[in-house]
Amino acid sequence: MSHHPPNPSTTPRKQPRQRRSTVTVAAILEAAARILETTGYDGYTTNAVAARAGVSVGSLYQYFPNRDAITRALIEQESSALLSDILGMPVHADGQQGVRALLAIAVHHQLRRPRLARFLDAEEARLPASAELQHNGERAAAVLRGCLEKMGLPQETLAHTAVRDVMAITRGMVDSAGSHGETDEQALLLRVTAAVGGYLVAIAK
Repeated sequence: MSHHPPNPSTTPRKQPRQRRSTVTVAAILEAAARILETTGYDGYTTNAVAARAGVSVGSLYQYFPNRDAITRALIEQESSALLSDILGMPVHADGQQGVRALLAIAVHHQLRRPRLARFLDAEEARLPASAELQHNGERAAAVLRGCLEKMGLPQETLAHTAVRDVMAITRGMVDSAGSHGETDEQALLLRVTAAVGGYLVAIAK
């Protein structure tokens, strides 16, 4: 994904620094997530988010200038949670096991809150990319690269195509499953593992 400077209209007005502010922002983001999950875009307004979070609209606007800014913060929150799980997974001496663990994490995050994930996938494609999302993607790619290196793939292949391709295959299948309302995590993981495994076998020849 190419990186574009954040649109000022989607940039939070201020970052929470005190515990009370952090709690307020967390409540706003969770309220937004629950509205997206239950009513979709129709009920997703700053007034509705503030009411559900139990804060005034004025308090909400102290942190977020508009709905898009809330949405982008939600996307970044989910991206950071995914990266945290990736960085926290056990180190596998076997690269293939490491790849499987990464795929399991990706599938779990998509189907953990599938309706929310579908909305955020669509919004991520619409909104300008942020430096945080780019950074998270690069760190996740570095973990995947480490797993592939343990599998003995040619370095040139790793550098130019394998990391990007595996991430694209995974995201494409996971996002498609989410958009079609799939909820069976194990069935999806089986298919994604087969697709990625087949690709890796093919390029290793």
